Amino acid sequence: MKVFVTAMDCEAETVVRNLADVREARIFGRRVVFGTIGGEETVVVVSGVGKANAAAGTQLAIGSLSADAIINVGVAGGLDPALSVGAVYRASKAVEYDFDLSKVNGTSVGTPNECDTPFFELAAVGDWPVAIVATGDRFTDDENDFDFLRSTFEASVRDMELGAIAHTAFHAGIPVFSFKAITNVVGQGAMTAQYKENLPRCLDVLTREVPSFFAAI
Repeated sequence: MKVFVTAMDCEAETVVRNLADVREARIFGRRVVFGTIGGEETVVVVSGVGKANAAAGTQLAIGSLSADAIINVGVAGGLDPALSVGAVYRASKAVEYDFDLSKVNGTSVGTPNECDTPFFELAAVGDWPVAIVATGDRFTDDENDFDFLRSTFEASVRDMELGAIAHTAFHAGIPVFSFKAITNVVGQGAMTAQYKENLPRCLDVLTREVPSFFAAI
């Protein structure tokens, strides 16, 4: 079964609005919504914001709900001025940029101890434009952060969950598909202000696109 994992309730609603036969439950303290899209069963897990929540929500989807594919749908920030607010990008790779064992074992920043690369490859599908997503447990307007993510990882999008979702699914051998609507882009004003202004618009975009995501996988 394909299971959606989202960070926030507002992101989950972009999927729930497309569901039939909806019912809800609380599992390990998390909101879980069951339903169907086009007659096919699916589930939405609302993990909560940040890497620890995302990992726990993903493990719930895999261990308790028997997910054989994870679909991450949500909003994210653009690190490349060429990106467009409101556009949807498919993540091709994810990296946890705030994980760093370089001083201990000489590995590059972002590389988990059990891996030899910082990047988790994500499943490819459809013809959406692609982006490398950098994940970390902070939301800032700091230009130094943006430069670091671009120069170190060639990342063009940042969020707070996808790297942890991909990391958790990697150990289970479960594919992850991720689609991000861009709420804020560097060079277009303060990132936080853009996020607040553009969030409703991007959620509407995702709501329209969810059936296409689901059908393509």
